[in-house]
Amino acid sequence: MEVTKTQKADLENKKVLFFQIGLIFALLVVFLAFEYKSYDKITLDLASRAIDDTPEEIVPITEQTVKPPPPPPPKQVTKITIVEDDVEVEDDIEIDVEADATTEMEAYVPQDMGDEEIVEAEIFTVVESMPEFPGGMGKLMSYLATNIKYPPLAKESGIQGRVFINFVVEPDGKISQVKVLRGIGGGCDEEAVRVVQSMPKWKPGLQRGKPVRVSYNLPVKFTLQ
Repeated sequence: MEVTKTQKADLENKKVLFFQIGLIFALLVVFLAFEYKSYDKITLDLASRAIDDTPEEIVPITEQTVKPPPPPPPKQVTKITIVEDDVEVEDDIEIDVEADATTEMEAYVPQDMGDEEIVEAEIFTVVESMPEFPGGMGKLMSYLATNIKYPPLAKESGIQGRVFINFVVEPDGKISQVKVLRGIGGGCDEEAVRVVQSMPKWKPGLQRGKPVRVSYNLPVKFTLQ
């Protein structure tokens, strides 16, 4: 009896398809084999403690180099020249051992030492007894009001205010070194200086019972009426 196959049951026609499927599967397995990675097993021991044996860094101490002192200056050696007895030496001083009261002597001419520098006495700002105008502060205000002449320029410009003057009361009561500390202009500064310079002698300041130079500040008021 002859066995017959249908075309649907015939696998010969599908051989190429199965071969392609097998080839694709094989390529997929090879690709997965190359992509597979294995990792080393890591064991964590949280209860262990590590000892740091790293040596501590020592910071060097900076030392300041002390310079040696400069060498002492060379000693000056005085050279002594020995001369014979018959050699004449300049600037000899003749001494007459036989001189008596009747012997005429040359007049002595003192050596000119030049003008000696005069050192000014110290100027005090605060002393035990401050200098005072004759009659007190009331007489001083009366003197300023009587002797001050209002400058025309300041009067026309309406300038008024206080001019602060500084001066020195000398041990004999005289006024010196008059200067303006703060002015208002308009000729008031110059007028204040003029009046202060023309003041009579003050009672000098005392320090330890002795009159001394004292610096004094005085406000001079200019007011338009």
